[in-house]
Amino acid sequence: MTPPIGVILAGGLATRMGGGDKGRLMLGTQSLLDLVIKRLASQVHSIVLNANGDAARFADLDLPVVADSVAEFPGPLAGVLAGLDFAADQGAQHIVTVAADTPFFPETLVEYLIAQAGPTGLCLAASRDTEGKLWRQPTFGLWPVDLRDDLRSALKDGLRKVVLWTDQHNAGLAEFQAAPFDPFFNVNTPKDLDQAQSQYEAMQ
Repeated sequence: MTPPIGVILAGGLATRMGGGDKGRLMLGTQSLLDLVIKRLASQVHSIVLNANGDAARFADLDLPVVADSVAEFPGPLAGVLAGLDFAADQGAQHIVTVAADTPFFPETLVEYLIAQAGPTGLCLAASRDTEGKLWRQPTFGLWPVDLRDDLRSALKDGLRKVVLWTDQHNAGLAEFQAAPFDPFFNVNTPKDLDQAQSQYEAMQ
């Protein structure tokens, strides 16, 4: 498989952080987005940022920026579709999505998603909580460009929940170790940011 295009999903409203771009929050001397870009770059062909509003605010990142094509912030599937449309224009066959507020995702994310992909080429990442329950990570996945028109139709029909759509297409599941910490820990609140800071310092 040709290396996929990486799509960083940064289209959320960040209401629990007071609004704004969560990806710009700092861990040490680097922003969450800086850390995400660095971790993703070696795993993909190229990177595009999915974000809404004025794209010029991300000019310093020197990345293409694509906005949701579906109005009213319908969730991560709109960002997936925007990434798929961008990838189609580039002649790519797949994208891999990651979240802009999740700086510690696995360095083997892409290769394992590809290895565990279902028959349609779809795959979601997953990890277990401290009680052993498996949680799918809907913003971390491998998505085939061939399914973009199906996804567009589903969004127009009101679908918003990622796993309802991926289940319809027999998505594979790539489970990642959650010890010593969950690699899909994401920053939603000021308390989460403090926890991420502690984890970042422990990794240095």
